[in-house]
Amino acid sequence: MTVVWINGAFGAGKTTTARELIELIPNSALFDPEVIGGALAHLLPPKRLAEVGDFQDLPIWRRLVVDTAAAMLAELGGTLVVPMTLLRQEYRDEIFGGLAARRIAVHHLLLAPAETILRERIAGREIPPDLPDGEIRTRQWSYDHIEPYRAALASWLTADAHPVDTSDLTPYETAVRIADAVGSGAVPVCDIVQTPEPTAETLAAGVLLFDEHDRVLLVDPTYKPGWEFPGGVVERGEAPARAGMREVAEETGIRLQEVPRLLVVDWERPAPPGFGGLRLLFDGGRLEPGQASQVLLPGPELRAWRFATEEEAAAMLPPVRYERLRWALRARERGTALYLEAGVPLG
Repeated sequence: MTVVWINGAFGAGKTTTARELIELIPNSALFDPEVIGGALAHLLPPKRLAEVGDFQDLPIWRRLVVDTAAAMLAELGGTLVVPMTLLRQEYRDEIFGGLAARRIAVHHLLLAPAETILRERIAGREIPPDLPDGEIRTRQWSYDHIEPYRAALASWLTADAHPVDTSDLTPYETAVRIADAVGSGAVPVCDIVQTPEPTAETLAAGVLLFDEHDRVLLVDPTYKPGWEFPGGVVERGEAPARAGMREVAEETGIRLQEVPRLLVVDWERPAPPGFGGLRLLFDGGRLEPGQASQVLLPGPELRAWRFATEEEAAAMLPPVRYERLRWALRARERGTALYLEAGVPLG
């Protein structure tokens, strides 16, 4: 099962190209995630919708895009062509990581006309006569997102996706280029870790590593949003502390010589589609300056690492992970271990 994801600025011609492409790729179908946004307008309360400026900012939208794509491929097989702008790297990671977890290969392409051409196409775009405020809602939306598109190009998008300069191409010619590039292998499958989704509660072990200023080491996974501690799921028959040591070695290249001390046991409640389970944090101690300079990240799994103060970590970690870290730091200061339920200490 395969997804051909066509990215690009609003107005770049993604949907038109996608319609041409499904005629060129055998056993392919079109999935436009815009329909998910349209459905959410009828499913979510207006108050919730008013809290975000874009459907993509809703976790439910990103989850439903993955679930719908997987369901369509399970029903139809073959290839799914998805025309959708993704300008935020963390959203790309979440969606592509979710597809990878379902063993769905993703080919990521970028329609990249010159900006002058892009603006001309936006200006000439047909506006449905029955669409209220069509000029504002369609053209202005596209114009407003040119700057975020530029920022994504400068930071991550060009390196992540296979660019196709469509300045002088018709949608059909663009589709032919894409079909040839995907078929020939010129567009490889996205290099993102395939982390199977749990089917039951899991036991996970994380290890806190510190620098000489007692800042904690955090890593940025490519396959889920938010920063994390080095660590992962404990395998069958594996001791949790040893699992944490193994994960630290696999994720950072650092090999701990001593079994780390337990700081926190946190019960994470189920939050569909997740199953929750026990999350353990261990104290891996301070790294020598030379060790910190030797951190090596596996490309498909982790994008970056950094040492962070507790205050900085509060802005980087999802709330549930930050609470776990906060209490782990208190336990470290007191030389004890704490039991938490959903981030709240008991006993």
